[in-house]
Amino acid sequence: MFEGLSEAVAHLLHNLAGPEIWGPFTKYSLFLVIIFALVLIIIFTAKRQLALVPKNRFMGFIEFFVDFGKNQFGTNVMGEAARKHIPFLLTLFAFILLANIVGVIPGSTAATGTMGTTFALTIISFIYFTYYGIKHHGLGKYILSYIPHVKPAPLAWFVGLLEFISMILRLLTLSVRLFANMFAGHILLGVLAILTTLFFTPMIESFSLATLGGGAGSLAWLLFLTVMYALEVFVALLQAYVFTLLSSVYLMLATTEH
Repeated sequence: MFEGLSEAVAHLLHNLAGPEIWGPFTKYSLFLVIIFALVLIIIFTAKRQLALVPKNRFMGFIEFFVDFGKNQFGTNVMGEAARKHIPFLLTLFAFILLANIVGVIPGSTAATGTMGTTFALTIISFIYFTYYGIKHHGLGKYILSYIPHVKPAPLAWFVGLLEFISMILRLLTLSVRLFANMFAGHILLGVLAILTTLFFTPMIESFSLATLGGGAGSLAWLLFLTVMYALEVFVALLQAYVFTLLSSVYLMLATTEH
């Protein structure tokens, strides 16, 4: 029953590694382009259907999505100052959320399941909040904002160095957290799907009382797989939320006095 397990797992890991489609263009690159196109389609479709009162369920959902983002990533973190940053934060949230959710669909790949994508998203977030931090404070004052007003001066500079290292670590944890959760989740779902198939196949090929026990086992694996799928969808939502919320917090810290 488990003869093909190692081969199936090896094939799974090969797919999760992002096999090349054309040159450096991998399966992850393909889904990155697909998600980017989906976000653009949603944005332009919603823009064409803007109205004081939503005309359909799609626009009702968009209104709910925007209100949720404005409250969670804007008002609750930065207050009214977040107004001009909402488009960036909502776009970031929508991209990560779609990438995570599409990746749960069997046969597809989560664009956020590779460090290349999550690190690029982190760099975009870093550039954004650094730009507005410098714009708000000025370059010199922004740099000095990492150095606390304590004495003696060497201690202040040492603490400032620790603050800078802490900022770099935040960026690393921001990208690694998203990547690790999505990649690990897909490995788990893939292995559970393989085990379910391995239990089901003998029963389908030659049904008997002997294989019926394997079938019962496969149903247990299938039930567990269904539960894990639901959990993975929740994780996809949660990770998109956490990434965007932390980006909002870093933006708030960069643009306020502290």
